[in-house]
Amino acid sequence: MSVPFQLRPYQPADEDAAISLWQQTWQQAYPAIDFAARVTWWRARWRNELVPNAAIIVAEQAGKLAGFVTIDEQGYLDQLVVAPDHWGSKLGGLKLADLLVDQAKRRSPDGVTLLVNADNARAIRFYERNGFVHAGGDVNPISGRPVLRMEWKPSPG
Repeated sequence: MSVPFQLRPYQPADEDAAISLWQQTWQQAYPAIDFAARVTWWRARWRNELVPNAAIIVAEQAGKLAGFVTIDEQGYLDQLVVAPDHWGSKLGGLKLADLLVDQAKRRSPDGVTLLVNADNARAIRFYERNGFVHAGGDVNPISGRPVLRMEWKPSPG
């Protein structure tokens, strides 16, 4: 029997674990990119953009960070990160990523938007299964990669 996940608000002491998890997860998704070279940039972005402007909900299992989601006051989901060894892990029939997206939806009940790399078919399928629809395309200003804008709106009534 697996130990359940605990969802809680981010605390400053989570920073190193969150950044390490971000690096590990993105490296798994894009092995050709050297994410170790981006850690300094990511840490600055984390401290200066995400932490002050977004609610961050972390998931722990047995005292170890297993994932997190960031959602700002405008309903923009900037990051959904789940440790690769928890991809597909379930709690009460829901995957950890589903639980984190549900937290974002609760924080932004009028709607959630996000950008996802257009070549990340696994993530696109995940968001579609969670009720997100395609809402246009763009180019990531940092990486130059094509991205899809996706959005979730609550069901009327």
